This record gives sequence, C-alpha cells and structure tokens, in this order.
Amino acid sequence: MSTTPTRSTRVQPRPVQQPSPMPFGRYRAFEPVDVPDRTWPTRKITAAPRWLSTDLRDGNQALIDPMTPSRKLRMFELLVRMGYKEIEIGFPSASQTDFDFVRQLVEEDRVPEDVTISVLTQAREDLIERTVASLVGAHRATVHLYNATAELFRRVVFKMSEAECIALATRGTELVMKYAEEKLDGVEFGYQYSPEIFTQTPTDFAIEVCNAVSAVWQPGPDREIILNLPATVEMSTPNTYADQIEYFGRHIDAREHTTISLHPHNDRGTAVAATELALMAGADRVEGCLFGHGERTGNVDLVTLGMNLFSQGIDPQIDFSDIDEIRRTVEYCTNLPVHPRHPYAGDLVYTAFSGSHQDAIKKGLEDLERRAAAEGTDVHTIAWEAPYLPIDPHDVGRSYEAVIRVNSQSGKGGMAYLMKSEHRLDLPRRLQIEFSRVVQQRTDTEGGEVTAEVLWDVFREEYLEPAGPLALGEVAAHSGGDAEDQLTVSVHHEGALRTVTGEGNGPVSAYVDALSGLGHRVRVLDYSEHALSAGGDAQAASYVECEVGEPDEAVVVWGVGIDANTTRATLKAINAAVNRAS
Repeated sequence: MSTTPTRSTRVQPRPVQQPSPMPFGRYRAFEPVDVPDRTWPTRKITAAPRWLSTDLRDGNQALIDPMTPSRKLRMFELLVRMGYKEIEIGFPSASQTDFDFVRQLVEEDRVPEDVTISVLTQAREDLIERTVASLVGAHRATVHLYNATAELFRRVVFKMSEAECIALATRGTELVMKYAEEKLDGVEFGYQYSPEIFTQTPTDFAIEVCNAVSAVWQPGPDREIILNLPATVEMSTPNTYADQIEYFGRHIDAREHTTISLHPHNDRGTAVAATELALMAGADRVEGCLFGHGERTGNVDLVTLGMNLFSQGIDPQIDFSDIDEIRRTVEYCTNLPVHPRHPYAGDLVYTAFSGSHQDAIKKGLEDLERRAAAEGTDVHTIAWEAPYLPIDPHDVGRSYEAVIRVNSQSGKGGMAYLMKSEHRLDLPRRLQIEFSRVVQQRTDTEGGEVTAEVLWDVFREEYLEPAGPLALGEVAAHSGGDAEDQLTVSVHHEGALRTVTGEGNGPVSAYVDALSGLGHRVRVLDYSEHALSAGGDAQAASYVECEVGEPDEAVVVWGVGIDANTTRATLKAINAAVNRAS
C-alpha cells in the first residue's frame, strides 16, 4: 500500500553546507601515478606478510620521554614473545644510548637465533662504519640505509640533484658492504634500502634510485635486497599508495630476489587501509609499531593489521592472545596510554551500552552456546558469528564481563545478560522488562554507568530483600494424598511472628491460601525456577509474577527468591512480590 503526501505536508528542504573560512586554496591535490591497468583491486590477502617492528627505533624516537635501557629490554622481550622475527632496535650511530643497547643485546646473547635485528643509518661513511660496528657478534642482522629522494627535500633541505641523490645511495651501499665484509665475519647479514619520502618522490625516479642500489648489492638466490617504500608523510588516499606499489613492483629489477617492504605513517588516519591495499598490490613486508606509535600521528599499527587478518581467518603469525598484557607492557614502556576505543585492545572496544546492541549480542552469544551444544564442541572453537562483535573477545584474553555494560542508553537485553553471566540469574522476559525500568529510573536520576556489582545491589534491594510486612520463617508441608496439600508456615508479619496454615494443590497455592488469612490477596500469574549451579547442594532461584491486592486496586509485580530448598525459594519470591506491592 502506498501513500501520497497531502498538499498540507511540509517537506523539509535539503540541508546545504556552507563554505568554511579555512584557507583550503593553499593546498594542492596529490598527483597519483598513472596505472590504468591496475590489478590490485581484484586481489585478496590470503597470508600474513613478513613483519618488522620498529617500536624500538621509530616508535622510541617519537616519545616525549624515550625508553630507558630497562624499558627497551622489556619491549624487546615482548616483541620476541609475540613472535616478531625482524625487529629494528635502534639508530646506533645517532646516540650512544642506542649503540649501547645494541651491544647489550648482542653481548648478553638476548637475541634468539631465528630473530633478525635491524639498525638504521644515514648514508655517511662515519655513521655507516659505527652502525656496522654495533653488530659485531650478532647471529643475524640487517643494516638499513636511507636517504631522502623527494624533490621537496632534495631542493629545500639538501640542495641535491637527482644524480647526486643516486650517487649518495649507491656509495652508501658500497660502504655498508665494505664494512660488513671487514667487521661482520660469521654474521648472517642482510641489507635494506629506503628511498625516504617515497610517496612524494616521482615513482619513476624512486625506481631509478632503487635499481641503482640493487645493482651495487647484486641480489640473487639466498641474497635478497629489501627495498622499503615509506609513506614517510601520508599525503594521499590509500588506493594511491597501492598504485605506487604495484607500479614499482612491475618496474624494479630482480623482482624475484627483492622484498618490497612498506613503512606507512598515519598522517591522514588511513595507514591501516593503505597497508592492506599495498599488500594486495604485491608488497611482501610491513614495518610498523604496536598500537601505532611513531612520529607525529604514528606508524601503521601492527596490532590492528594483525588482528584484521585474524578476523578474516588468516593466521597473523603473531600472538595477540593476551592483548591486555601486550597493552600494559607497551603503556609501561612508552609512558603513553592506549585509547579506550583503540581497535581490538581498548577498554571499550568489545563493550555495548546501547540497549538494542546489547539485546543482539545477548541473543548471539546464546545462539553460539546452542550451536556448540548441538555440534558437541567447545563454544570457543565453533565458527564465530555474533552481532556487533567482529571477533570473540575470549580469543584475545578478554572475558565477557565487559562486553555489556549498563548506562542510561541500555535496555533489558544488556541487563539480563549481565545478571545471567555475572550472577547466574536467567530472568524471565517480563521480569527483564520490569527490571530495566527500575534501572532506568536509577540511571536517569544518578547518571553514569551501572556496573555488574551495582546492578546486583539494585536487583537485591528491589526483588530479593524489599522492605515490607512479610519475612519467611519455618515451613512445614504435608501431602494430602488425593486431597489438597497443607502448608504450615511461620511468618514475621508486620513485626510479629505468626503461624499460618493454608491448603492447595501444591505449595504455591497453599501459601497463597495461607496469606489470605493475613489479609493479603495474591494471585500467581507466572512462575519459573532454575538451579544456580550443578550439584545436590545447589541453590535455586525462583521467579514469581503476582497480582497483589483486591481486583479494583491490584498491582502486578515480580518477586524473586533464592534458597537451597526450592519450596522456600518460591515462598520467598511470593513474599518479595507482596512486600513490593505494599
């Protein structure tokens, strides 16, 4: 059925953005490389790249307070435990502290034999010699040489022509080879070159420089060259970086012996996307930092990259299974906090406050449990599928405790989930609705978050121990055989201990009959119970919905009782309902 607006209907006009006062005309659009036959958009990432952590170099140099030697060592040990096999550990020619740290790792034999340490140097002979000297005695090591190739830097910073830039890179490569030959006997030695500010360098010139460097190094079988292509400053959309990488890979010499490495920064906030598209474009290796530390807005975040792979069923080959320990260690080493919204690791990233989100998550987790039970498998091994949760928080060492948290935006689903997961109370649906109103009144009045502990206090005061005229004493039940059951109960009624007797076709109806003798009219509308745990001495929870009062003044309320005896639990629940109605 369609409806036609009447003439009196007033249609809202489309909003029109207004010009800003900002001087946008000062800036020019980034000029992309022309790759009309690009193939990367149809490719998929199917395996993890090689990873290099530069937390101890790029990450450390960008800290307000650079790491002390003990914190550096703690960071290095974390990276090794996580599974990083290439770790850039410093800039030994730039500071005595970095040189000493490299020597400490080597001389104290702290580097596993399958881990390659990398050190950075500029293309000056004295710096190269000292850099190579820092690696004497290492098992496996890479010297990473760089020089700026972008036109702006050559013109403004270094006053250097293209030919001089190429000569600097090739001469630096020759010097690395010379000093490695002299000093690094017995070291499994590798070489890496970076045309710094690659993304702002004309791609054809970057290829020319790299081919010249490669010709000096002469890569071949068992002699790779790593060509690292930094987005030193992120200047374009991620697809442009991917085009540059695909174009570079097509035109570089000795591609089969060349590892194309990425080093993206996050100035535009898209470093992760740029890295993923560049991997689709053929890159082999990624350099970055845990949680995106590094200069300015940081290097690409290795945690997000790795966990993105994990969420697609791809082994990142890095262990993120204790994400909170990783975060605590990085926060300690860097003296910087990880944001609560940081993907995969922040305090709030698996948390839902919204009522509709909470309800969907609750139902999704319950469905996982049903599927696991039906398949006879563990719920933590079954294929993951849950609303609003891209991964199972359990897989990174998180509990479900913080998945659902309650505030003024929350609904019955979230509260019911917390009551079940934290306190083992499986609330009936109508009780969920009523309880959510009780909590809503509290949050509207007091504001802020309602923790699982506070939620329990509210529930206990409202449903388990409400103030009122009734408190249960001793209970004696007598079966009437074919006749009605008889129940004798001692009740604290309005401060006095009374003994009342009732009859009915079970303890519930018998107790309702007994309460009528005290002037309380009660009609049970709904009733359910369940054990709170397994075992013969387990307590039971009973939920009773009652109509309390004379028909023209009756109110419908819930009461809850908990006791090791199921009959007592039910009678407590009826008392709670009467007390709430009084």
